[in-house]
Amino acid sequence: MLKSTLKNDIPAGIVVFLVALPLCLGVALASGAPLFSGVISGIVGGIVVGLLSKSQTSVSGPAAGLAAVVLASITQLGSFDVFLTAVLLAGALQLGFGLLKGGFVASYVPSNVIKGLLASIGILLILKQIPHAIGYDKDAEGEFAFFQPDGENTFSELYQMLDFINLGAVVISIVSLFILIGWDKTPLKKFKFFPSSLFVVLLGVALNELFCVYVPVLCIEQSHLVNLPRIDTNDLASYLHFPKLSHLSDYRVYTTAVTIAIVATLETLLNIEAVDKIDPHKRESPPDSELVAQGIGNMIAGVLGGIPITSVIVRSSVNINAGNKTKLSAIFHGIFMLISVLIMSPVLNKIPLASLAAILLMTGYKLAKISLFKTMFQKGWPQFIPFIATILAIVFTDLLIGVLIGLAISIFYLLRSNYENPFTQTTERTSAGKVIKFELSEEVSFLNKAAIKSTLWRLPKYSKVVIDATYSKYIDPDVLEMLDDYQTTFAPENDITLSIRGLPLKN
Repeated sequence: MLKSTLKNDIPAGIVVFLVALPLCLGVALASGAPLFSGVISGIVGGIVVGLLSKSQTSVSGPAAGLAAVVLASITQLGSFDVFLTAVLLAGALQLGFGLLKGGFVASYVPSNVIKGLLASIGILLILKQIPHAIGYDKDAEGEFAFFQPDGENTFSELYQMLDFINLGAVVISIVSLFILIGWDKTPLKKFKFFPSSLFVVLLGVALNELFCVYVPVLCIEQSHLVNLPRIDTNDLASYLHFPKLSHLSDYRVYTTAVTIAIVATLETLLNIEAVDKIDPHKRESPPDSELVAQGIGNMIAGVLGGIPITSVIVRSSVNINAGNKTKLSAIFHGIFMLISVLIMSPVLNKIPLASLAAILLMTGYKLAKISLFKTMFQKGWPQFIPFIATILAIVFTDLLIGVLIGLAISIFYLLRSNYENPFTQTTERTSAGKVIKFELSEEVSFLNKAAIKSTLWRLPKYSKVVIDATYSKYIDPDVLEMLDDYQTTFAPENDITLSIRGLPLKN
């Protein structure tokens, strides 16, 4: 069993590591933090969170969604070391939230919003990786904001890149994409220990080496390759930063810690919900256990000099697409990142960013397939509109704001549905005349109060009314109070003959 698992998880771990490494560096750069801090968080997210997490698919590390928060926090606190104190405290808050079973909030995010989140990440991957695929690497990997550090935005960048096309990168990207698309149609798909993603990375390195020797015009320069800083293994301590606990009396440290804890917790809960949906085995990631793992991970990251960690959809999606079986792939990715820092930087710095862009483009396509849009459209406007709104909001703002907008629109449709469907109304002809019958639904919440009250209070004088709650399992106290007012006051004063079944109201 272990041998079968390792056959899938080790190659998947390698692929995730290759994709995660430039993302860790890119997020650190966008955060205004030391580059090595991103690598530290990647190692901690892989090994520590991977060991503690009960999710079989989630991969953790520094997240693009926190880059703006980190940059603003470091600027406000005036020191990266003081910021690390806030990261340590944020981890403790997450740990406490997990121990208090606070992860249940993830269950209240509607499916249409989660699917919108996945599709938007897919679209962003495609939009953000196209420049890297043609050799325009002005913005670092891992940058997902609409407004970019170079002054461009997601769409204007696609226009700017046309003046900076690198033919070698284009060739490697196109070849890589053809291989990734056609891999499953070849006998090579049987070799689970050698996934297509790993093959295109090795092929990209080989092609560029051949270009540099035989076709110099296609040779890709170092600025378009992975750029892992060289580490002096004899002086590793100089790369570490430690929190300044003497600043625990500074209230700004606590406000920063609360902000990081809230954002990191929400992103993690959303991500594991989303990743569970694309897991081919449909396994469930316990949210409380995940928050405990993330909290401990962020505490360790804060102590060692890393930026905040969350579960990350991009890496997790790559992990699933690479054919992982268990959480060992996430742990291996952290181990490989640690090894790379110590001994492998000269080799890794030969990998073209175009090869990694091809992998992420393919991941983006799988997350945002046209079939997903068709399926959501067929479910009707109440499902489709929040789905599309979530996508547009995330693409044009960021992940959290986009999800909140999607949630707001989804709640609007929920309220409207509850307003319209709290009961069924029928009219019966009896010997006593026309009787209006209301049969309350199985669950009647306070959200239904307005619809019920509006309907009952509009009935004309001298009506004969029956309210049947026989099949209702739960009726909110606010609704009961309203029905009691109707029975004792409004109905008698308007000469309405009322009969209520199944409710212990006053007579």
